Amino acid sequence: MSRRSRAREVVLQVLYEDDMNPSRNLATSDEFLCRRLNQDPNLIEFARSLLSGTRRNRRELDQMLTEKAENWSLERMAVTDRNVLRLGAFEILFTDTPRRVAINEAVELARRFGTRQSAQFVNGILDKFSQERRDSDAE
Repeated sequence: MSRRSRAREVVLQVLYEDDMNPSRNLATSDEFLCRRLNQDPNLIEFARSLLSGTRRNRRELDQMLTEKAENWSLERMAVTDRNVLRLGAFEILFTDTPRRVAINEAVELARRFGTRQSAQFVNGILDKFSQERRDSDAE
């Protein structure tokens, strides 16, 4: 597993915890990141940027996910899938991560932490984000 893949995995764990315990102290997230990423300053900074960006844009990401996930409300999605999608959509829409890399990383997270169908589900929805970004880049 690459170092950045490991950082994404840790961010997913924090997002999952955010989703399940919305009233918890968010400061503990940074301690968790530092511990789980072996105090590696570059990885911690990368993870912090993913985490803060996903949190900051969550409302917008959720709205877009609802539009792209035909016949699926966010509440019906598995918590893991929902958070993998948030993280992947954030990377596609708001970072310089290549679209294919963001999708592949999200699919691997879904495969590792989700159900048997999660990887295909995540791939299908994030591909719609990728297509939208390609279309807007072409304009």
